[in-house]
Amino acid sequence: MERGGGRERRLRRPRRRPSRREPNLRRAEQTFREGSEEAESEIFGGEELLEGDREGLGLFADERPRPVEPPPRRRRGGETARRVIVVIPWIVFAIAIVVAGGLVFALAMVGLGLIGLREYFVMTARLRPIQIAAYLALPGMIIAAHFGTAFNVLLIATAAFPLLFIFGADRKHRDGITVSMSVTLLGVVWIGLPLVHAVLLRDLPLHGAALLIDVLVGTFVADTAAYATGRMFGSRRFAPSISPNKTVEGLIGGFLIGTMAFWFAGLYQDWLSGVDALIIGAVVAAVAPLGDLFESMLKRDLGRKDTGTLFGPHGGLLDRLDAVFFTIVAGYYLSVLLVY
Repeated sequence: MERGGGRERRLRRPRRRPSRREPNLRRAEQTFREGSEEAESEIFGGEELLEGDREGLGLFADERPRPVEPPPRRRRGGETARRVIVVIPWIVFAIAIVVAGGLVFALAMVGLGLIGLREYFVMTARLRPIQIAAYLALPGMIIAAHFGTAFNVLLIATAAFPLLFIFGADRKHRDGITVSMSVTLLGVVWIGLPLVHAVLLRDLPLHGAALLIDVLVGTFVADTAAYATGRMFGSRRFAPSISPNKTVEGLIGGFLIGTMAFWFAGLYQDWLSGVDALIIGAVVAAVAPLGDLFESMLKRDLGRKDTGTLFGPHGGLLDRLDAVFFTIVAGYYLSVLLVY
């Protein structure tokens, strides 16, 4: 206010007219503020949660992350002991039937053959094998080997073909009958013929039982030595597409140690010369990995890790006898050639 000329003059600043957009802006700001508060209330559960309950949820608590506990390690000692415990009864069983020989051994081979066929047919179930024909042919071949000759075994094996036709001509097997017959014959040949040769080897006069034990010792020692040397020194894969764990170093170690194991067993047998023992042992140790790889190839094709659980951590019967199925045949013919 100024005073001049006895008269007060009030100086007023010109008022600014409110823009038309200001109410709209204020309304937009208010709407945005209200929306933010509602969103925050929905996320954190309202004002009470913002003030007092954040700590309860632990969203903002200063907590240290708990360390992740490593998975418990498997006890190797316990696993090894479990494997040994499972194998011991079967070792006793093998020694008992070999010592008994005769019909007892033949019937034991029939039982093992039926168990092996069962594991095989479980693996190949989707291919619809003609099981009844195999279950009849395999025992017949083994009994013929004990009471007859190799000629009688051939007769029973030949009779398997009519059996395949008779039991495969129904509607269940007619579709894809070629595959069904092929899978069935593979089982009979792979499992049945080695067990036939086991009976023939055991029934050899005088030294059949000892030769059979020598072949089994050479086979299992070669298999174990190949595994041990492969674990300790293995670096080059032998057949990665079939069995990734097989190594060249394990193959060499198994061959050398398996050969020496057969030769060492022959030292206590006067009728078996050292040279003959080395020859048979070398062939047995060389053939054993082939049986293992053959079964691994079948399991890989069928999408199976083990053939069964009869031997617990060792797998099924076929997992334990895969190498024997090859070595027992070679051992029989070499024994006939060199010893008899």
